[in-house]
Amino acid sequence: MTAYMIAQVEVADPDAYSLYTAQTPDVIEQYGGRFVVRGGNPQVLEGTLPGSRIVVIAFDDRAAAERFYRSPEYQKILPLRLAASSGISCIVDGVD
Repeated sequence: MTAYMIAQVEVADPDAYSLYTAQTPDVIEQYGGRFVVRGGNPQVLEGTLPGSRIVVIAFDDRAAAERFYRSPEYQKILPLRLAASSGISCIVDGVD
């Protein structure tokens, strides 16, 4: 079953955040993921978003998403995101 990593992010330091985003595509691809949504311009219909940037990454299954997140490659660059932004990140199961 497809699993999705979803993040809502508020970027505080765009220059530092760009160091993170420059490195993520290769690591995501290495673990079988692909971007579904990567960016901003959300149109809020209800409630309040905790961040202005939304990212959705599809993986074949939850195990693949967890392998990506826990991988040495991602853990190496994760501090860049944490230092440059705030928000939430989660893994959710798809419906297929």
